[in-house]
Amino acid sequence: MSLHDDAVLVLKGYEDQAELRQAYLDHLSAHGDDGMWKACTAGHVTASALVVDPSRGRVLLTLHRKLRMWLQMGGHCEPGDATLAAAALREATEESGVPGLTLLAGGPVRLDRHPIPGPCTQHLDVQYAALAPADAVEAISDESLDLRWFAYDEVADVADESVVRLVEATRARL
Repeated sequence: MSLHDDAVLVLKGYEDQAELRQAYLDHLSAHGDDGMWKACTAGHVTASALVVDPSRGRVLLTLHRKLRMWLQMGGHCEPGDATLAAAALREATEESGVPGLTLLAGGPVRLDRHPIPGPCTQHLDVQYAALAPADAVEAISDESLDLRWFAYDEVADVADESVVRLVEATRARL
């Protein structure tokens, strides 16, 4: 099964955000496999994961090097990614430096479509949550200016609404 096929199955199984979910499916139908890759200038599917430590009531955010915003870990799918979930977990592990992350059961937590600077026009982000092991120690990657743990109630002070909504949806799933 291709990554495109997996994305279609994941989105068909996702039960929330019906209108946005359909827009993702329409994009993949119109662009085929290309709709998964960075080269698709009409937009492409990305995969991200909010790293969460429920026992301490906190999330790990990255200060994105290019955007200079506090965000969840995530980014572009790569040819070696067999599934969207695998892409999200790979991105979370690479960007957080935390080994042993596991995705929260139940598939994606949210979808978030947002504009990006050209030549591509938008990211169609499929957002998961990743559970950090009890002894998690983060390590800053090249894509980040900083990594920091934030209590759930601190996220709204540092991040935009999309991250706040992702934290809220993750907490509801927990």
